[in-house]
Amino acid sequence: MPDSVILACSSCHTKNRVPVNRLSDAPVCGRCKTRLPLETLSQVGTVTDLNFEAQVMQSSMPVLVDCWAPWCGPCRAVAPILDSLAKVYAGRLRILKLNLDENPGTGSRFGISSVPTLLLVKGGQVKETLVGAQPKEVMEAAIDRLI
Repeated sequence: MPDSVILACSSCHTKNRVPVNRLSDAPVCGRCKTRLPLETLSQVGTVTDLNFEAQVMQSSMPVLVDCWAPWCGPCRAVAPILDSLAKVYAGRLRILKLNLDENPGTGSRFGISSVPTLLLVKGGQVKETLVGAQPKEVMEAAIDRLI
């Protein structure tokens, strides 16, 4: 488990490093003293080809990347499961969605040929890949192995 997370201030956009064991202390921005938005830890975010390296590969926290396409029925079926997992694993795992139709570079980089594909990344390396719509229990087991 990571020892800290980076939270961007919603007011001044300063990036703040917050120790995981202090998340329950209502952390504030070091610059402007605005309360930091902890709800972003429990929400599924979005990643693109442009910020994939910074948001996923350089993340101090393990990341699950949902590589999906808007026309894919199984991808839409997986989305509510990922929303619930984001709440369960908040502060321990980031869940990000990558639309492969809009971001083909990352899909090509990792040889993704089917959607949905879930990449489980830790320490800058893909540790596990799940291809196809998986039951929640399979996703949870893979996440538990990752974190």
